Amino acid sequence: MKVYLESLGCARNQVDSEGMLGDLIAAGAIVAEQPHEADVIIVNTCAFIEPAVNETIDVILELARFKKIGVCRRLIAIGCFPERFGQEMTSKMPEVDIFLGAGAYDQIKDAVFDDADLPTCFLPDPQLSQRYKKISPRQLTDKQTAYLRVAEGCDRHCTYCIIPKLRGKQRSRPLDEILDEARFLRSSGVKEINLVAQETTAYGQDIDGKNRFAELISSVAQVADGAWVRFLYGHPESLSADAIRAMAAQPNVCAYFDLPIQHAGDSILKKMARGYRRDDLLKLFAFIREQIPNAVLRTTVIVGFPGETERDFQIIAEFIKEIQFDHAGVFTYSDFDDLPSHRLENHVPLDVAQDRRDRLMNLQKTISLNKNQKYLDTVVKTLIEKKVEDGIWQGRGFFQAPEVDGVIYVHGDHLAIGDFADVKIIDAMEYDLVGDVV
Repeated sequence: MKVYLESLGCARNQVDSEGMLGDLIAAGAIVAEQPHEADVIIVNTCAFIEPAVNETIDVILELARFKKIGVCRRLIAIGCFPERFGQEMTSKMPEVDIFLGAGAYDQIKDAVFDDADLPTCFLPDPQLSQRYKKISPRQLTDKQTAYLRVAEGCDRHCTYCIIPKLRGKQRSRPLDEILDEARFLRSSGVKEINLVAQETTAYGQDIDGKNRFAELISSVAQVADGAWVRFLYGHPESLSADAIRAMAAQPNVCAYFDLPIQHAGDSILKKMARGYRRDDLLKLFAFIREQIPNAVLRTTVIVGFPGETERDFQIIAEFIKEIQFDHAGVFTYSDFDDLPSHRLENHVPLDVAQDRRDRLMNLQKTISLNKNQKYLDTVVKTLIEKKVEDGIWQGRGFFQAPEVDGVIYVHGDHLAIGDFADVKIIDAMEYDLVGDVV
């Protein structure tokens, strides 16, 4: 049985995809490199925002062609897309043989191997799934960098977000199981471990009401000695002072803070149900930089949220100028009728939202270029990830998270993927750097 899997969306989806591949390989499947070779094609879907939904539909329809021009006899869509849109997809997308929801990852072996009649759409309660706890025989898609999920679900009620409905409430994994998986990743040769959850910095709060993120990141750093450790998908409310100090105390923890703020206008933050205000953010970022002067700040922002005025937009623009984030992603508000924010008044026209996005991105480009220029003539420890061509490699510094930030192009010989190399930076662009091995 040959299986091809296409993984869409976030890093948490990648963890699920690697777990499914590991389970299938253990059951005797062979991973196909190309979809035309596969007996079964799986799409691990995303449905967070409208562009993700559209991409999922496009990918499913594209891969469905291989039921006619390849050897594929079964097409499976799994994850957030079926969970969000449910049974209605069975008639709208007859190309798909089986839809499995976000609580059905454990059913993938049955869906692939069982030739008996299976339900067209299976949507068990994701809250009841225990898969997030399991250390499965993961088939790592990247030998140098890996994501380590520390929790599943979310207890927040942000009005623009569907994730708690798709994934359930927050369920933190036991610390000993997380550490066992960190040891597995290190023994597999992984050089960078990225801790992920829907709200990574809220780790442990659902267990006994106590935030245990500081303990988590310190413990993983000790187990992963010799590898970088960073967290992604934090929240300004749940990042404690103790956690910031713990990060400062561990030399292999990247001084990298991924903290989506979504906005800085108090009225918009209230409509988003974010729970903090502009002054809270100012105090938090000041404290981070006080404790860790070389801290790198990354955030995401939503523009065009219902009710956002030009004045509200100017508030977030001025905030970005004031904080000077190293990296920032800007998204236009994505509306669906199953979101609480859909019922808010004064929806912003799409062309206005897109204009605001472009203006913020142009502002951030200037800031990012200035931030990158500070690395000129300095030596940066760089994780080598890819050979571009003879004498040119691609890697990242601690201040660049995988996939979402820029890269470092490295001139040098006798390097290998997975090496840490000292690189002298000779050129800086808006997002990327160029350097020579020293």
